[in-house]
Order: sequence, then C-alpha cells, then structure tokens
Amino acid sequence: MNNESKPSTGIPGLDKILQEIRPGDNVVWQVDNVRDYCPFVRSFCIEARRQKRDLIYFRFADHDPVIPKEVRANIYKLHPEHGFENFISEIFHVIEKFGSGACYVFDCLSELAVDWYSDRMLGNFFMLTCPYLFNYDTITYFALLRNHHTSFSIDAIHNTAQVVLDLYKDTNDTYVYPLKVYGRYSRTMYMPHKKEGAIFIPVTKSIILSDVMALNPGHWLDFTTSRPDVWTRTFSYAQDLARGAIKVAAREKDKILHRLLRMVATRDDRALKLACKYLNLKDLVDVGRRMIGTGLIGGKSLGMLVARAILKKKEPSIAEKLESHDSFYIGSDVFYTYLIQNKCWWVRRRLNHASSFGDNTSEAQKLLLAGTFPKDIQDQFMNMLDYFGQSPIIVRSSSLLEDAYGNAFSGKYESVFCANQGSPQERLENFINAVRSVYASTLSKEALSYRAHWNLLDRDEQMALLVQRVSGAFYDDIYFPQLAGVGFSFNPYVWNKDIDPKEGMLRLVFGLGTRAVDRSDDDYTRIVALNMPLKRPDAGHGDMRKFAQRNVDILDLQENTHTSRYFEKVAAKAKDLPMEIFATQDPITEQRASERGISNVFSWVLTFDELLSNTPFVKDMRKILKTLQGAYDYPVDIEFTANFLNSREYKINLLQCRPFQVKGNIRNV
Repeated sequence: MNNESKPSTGIPGLDKILQEIRPGDNVVWQVDNVRDYCPFVRSFCIEARRQKRDLIYFRFADHDPVIPKEVRANIYKLHPEHGFENFISEIFHVIEKFGSGACYVFDCLSELAVDWYSDRMLGNFFMLTCPYLFNYDTITYFALLRNHHTSFSIDAIHNTAQVVLDLYKDTNDTYVYPLKVYGRYSRTMYMPHKKEGAIFIPVTKSIILSDVMALNPGHWLDFTTSRPDVWTRTFSYAQDLARGAIKVAAREKDKILHRLLRMVATRDDRALKLACKYLNLKDLVDVGRRMIGTGLIGGKSLGMLVARAILKKKEPSIAEKLESHDSFYIGSDVFYTYLIQNKCWWVRRRLNHASSFGDNTSEAQKLLLAGTFPKDIQDQFMNMLDYFGQSPIIVRSSSLLEDAYGNAFSGKYESVFCANQGSPQERLENFINAVRSVYASTLSKEALSYRAHWNLLDRDEQMALLVQRVSGAFYDDIYFPQLAGVGFSFNPYVWNKDIDPKEGMLRLVFGLGTRAVDRSDDDYTRIVALNMPLKRPDAGHGDMRKFAQRNVDILDLQENTHTSRYFEKVAAKAKDLPMEIFATQDPITEQRASERGISNVFSWVLTFDELLSNTPFVKDMRKILKTLQGAYDYPVDIEFTANFLNSREYKINLLQCRPFQVKGNIRNV
C-alpha cells in the first residue's frame, strides 16, 4: 500500500545512525543468536503497524517466531525443503500481491542453507529476492548467523543488500556496527554504536573499541581457520562415519545416510526409497569427492549409481564384469548460479510461465551460450580435466526430473562429447562450451514443450551434469568403444510369435552408442530379442549387408570432434580388434570379388552373430535387465558399452538406468 510517512526502524537512535531508512532498503542483521534479532524486529513491526503499512512475515525456520504475538502481521508459512524454485516463487507472488511500500520480516536466512544444504544457493536466493523487494520500495529485515557461512553467500548478501549491520551483545550491553549503508555517510557511521535506551552512542575511543571488537574475534581475521558450510560439515561427518573414525548408533548412521541422500541424490520419495535401499555412506562420500559445486546430482547420475549398487548387491558375479566408472558430477547449484550471475534466471522464469514459447527460446539460449562461470568453478573444471588428461569425456544432462518414474525426458536435453585434445586452455574452453550447450538445451522449445505437456513447468527443474570418461580405446587418430547400445527389460517390439516381450531386448551398434540411442534414419542397428537373439526382424530379406550397420560414430582426435565414418575405414584403423566377434564375412561379396580377380576385399558385415551365439553376452544382459527390473519393481531401460579384452573376456560399462515407460499394448513390427 502507498504510505506518505517516512519508513522507520521504530528506534529513533537507529534511524539517526543510518540517516533514516529508505524505501527499498533490505536490512541484514548479522547475529550470534536469533534471540538478539527479536527486539529490533519488534520495534520495526510496531512502527510499521502504526504507519498502517502492510506487514508480512515469512515463516520457514525451526527457531521461535521473531515477531511478537501482539503484533498483527500477514504470516506466510513456507517450505524450503520443497525446493528453491517453489520457495522463491511463493515469495515473489506475495510481493506482487502487496505491492509497493510494504514491510517484510524473514526468519533467519541461515536455516535456508541447512534446508538447501548449500551456501551458494543461499547467496543465489538473496541476489534474486533483494532486488525484487527493492523494486517495490519495501523495507525488509533479514537475520544471518555470523561466522556460519562461506564467502559465496556472505559476498552475495553484502554486495546486494542496502544495509548490513553487525549486532553484538555482552552481558550488559548491546552494540550495532554498520558494515554497509548504501548511499549514506557520516563521520561516525561505520563505527560500533552502543545502545543506551532509544539512542545509540558511537564508540570512538580506542581503548573501548578494542574491548568491543574483542566480543567477536572474527574468523575473517584468522587465516588458519576456514568457515565450512553445512555441505562441508555434513560430508566431513559422513566420511568419519564411513571409515569408522567415530562410532554411533545404527539409527544415527541411518539418519545421516538419509540426510546425505536428500542433500546430494534426490528429494523424490520413490527414488529416495530405492537409493536408501542400495546406496551406503561410502557411496555418497565418494560422490562428494568427485563433485564440482554443490546441490543434487540429478536423475541420470543417480540412476547409474543405483543400478551399479543393485548389481553389486544382488549379482556380484555380474558386477565383477562391470567397467569401473570414475565419473564427476556438476551439482545443480552450479546451474542456478550460472543462470543468476549471467542474468538468465528472469528470462527462464518468463518462459516457464509463457502460454507459448515461440521464438523467445532462441534468444534465451543465446544468453546461456554466452555466459561465464565463477573463478572457483572454473578452477574445479580445470582440476577435473587434469585428472582425465587427454581421455575423451562426455558431458551428460542429469536434471532433477530426468530419468525419474514417469519423466524420461529422452532426447530432450543435450549430451556433448569432448574429444578433449589440445592444450589445457583449449580443453577447458571446449569443456565449458559443452556445459553451456547442455544448459542451453534446458530452454529449447522441445524441452519446454515436453515439460508443458506433462504439467512440469511449475516443478523444481534444475540441471546437474554427469561427466564421464568415454568408454573405449584409441585407434590411431580415432576413439570409440567396440560395442554400445540400449537395453529394455520389456520388449515393446514383437516381430515374431515366439518372442517373449518379458525377456527384454537390445539395440546394438558398433562404435559410440549415439546411433543406438538416437536411432539414425540413414542406417541400421541390430535389434536383439533376448529370448531369441539370432532372430532378426529382417530375416528372409536376402542380402545380410542390406540391413547391417554401415556407419560408425567415433571421436576424431585430430579434428577434435564427434563424427561418423564408414565401417570399412574404421576397421582399417583398428587392426587389433577381434573383428569376428562383431562382424561376419559376407560370402557373396567374397565370391564376386574372386570372380573379378579382386584380392583383399573388405567383406566384413556387422551382424554381431558371434557375440550373440558364442559368448555369455546375451545371458549377462538378460540377467542385468531382470535384476534391475526386480529392484525397481518396474520395467527399465539402460545404456551401456562393452569392450573385449580378448575373444572371451569383456567389460560392460553401465552408463544409465531409468524406469521404462511402456505405453499401451505390445507393438507388432
């Protein structure tokens, strides 16, 4: 509501120190105890009601209410545990409802870092909320626990707020120390002020100042002391538990496991139940060691980790055949920070609430493709690339909603291969471009339309990333895995009456799995019904070459790119491959060559017959799919690669596992 009265803290002496409170001021109180904040809130609220201003209290913390019962206020109970997006949207709706000139009080912001397990997200919250309140000429009080947070959040809050006050108390006295008062200055403003009744006296004598400042020997002056946030403290405690450095009751250990899962893995109840059953503290501590930033790792990463844990627990003989993974995870908070610091968050919010997306998506994507990352995140990117060396890697989308029950998001978000060649700086630039591309795909028309179709635009959707070493080997100047594909525990494509859909199916390719996943129209893949692996959909059509894969997706290390080559050219560079496992020599081609006097003809055709009939591969894949479906209590689909060490031994790399959405009846083809 509009009000011609000058805003006030309700304490004349404090107004004098600050040269009056101004419309738009966001006032941050740094305290040792929330109780110290309450008397100042009370005076502010009483004055707001006296001036007949709308008074709004956002209640979300576990501490006692900071507004006294006798003060009438509009109280909104919020639930930060439901996610950042929902939380901030509720606040913005309230701000829009009450309009200009209202007064706001927030619970202690430090508890948001606990709910979100992230100092970075606390800083992000303030960088969005503070300017929005400022635009409505509001007066807002916030509290923050002193020395509880890292520079990520403190710097964001101090740089964005108009007024920052340190509040100290000893046994008898209260001191207010302005650290920032935007656009105002006096000779003694930035000095501690002692509260005496309704007035504040600046402390100007050095002998007294030393005693006052000793009340708070700030951590920022102690270079041997770091200020770990809730994320670091929780992981450190979990690590001690996992290695047995401290002993606690089983119930306490389960509590920490559940907290870590909500902190890093998922907040979806169904996925949480599955993860809690198969992941342990060591698994999650290992994730923390390989995490860049903070936040959740997303659905794709979680699916991969849980699937491996299921096989390790239920089928140890199969687990021994799995290629070890050394993946890294870029937390969802990095995505949010990127959006906010590069002025993309508001564009994204408008698109999420648009009735149609039109051409606005391309402009939004351009913004995301041109953004920059904070230096600390870039440093972590570089450390990760140093670990991988010049091994090719892939940057895979792993959003919060992706690969969940009911939300496959198949093909809606990008994944980008990095051949990872060149100087360290070139590799870093290429990697950052890959990250930008995945981030930009979140605002593609296709992705937004998918979310709109499934009523997911209002759901908290953040993009985490899974960075994996590409499975395969170097062959001269190209790189690829010998075998890749997708598997389904339920076969929706039945082309013969003897095929049992419950036995599952595979779609196989030679080389990178993009052809199996994306199903290129210009080529063929090998479709395998797992109860009848040699039965082909194209049986009876004559020439085996006609329906065989001809092109192979590879990484060109010289051109530093993901591309396709003819199978014959790839085979020429991979002379040490056990080719007979994947391909069959075509007698018709050899006969024609012989008739024409041509020697050394390339007659290999990718049939995978030897693989499917004379190796344990089919048996192993059936066991993997059945085991995962049993654990999920739901059909699943997986992505995988396989590489042979010799003609019999191989390793399977399980890259992804998710619930498989089976629609309607079995499809006959």
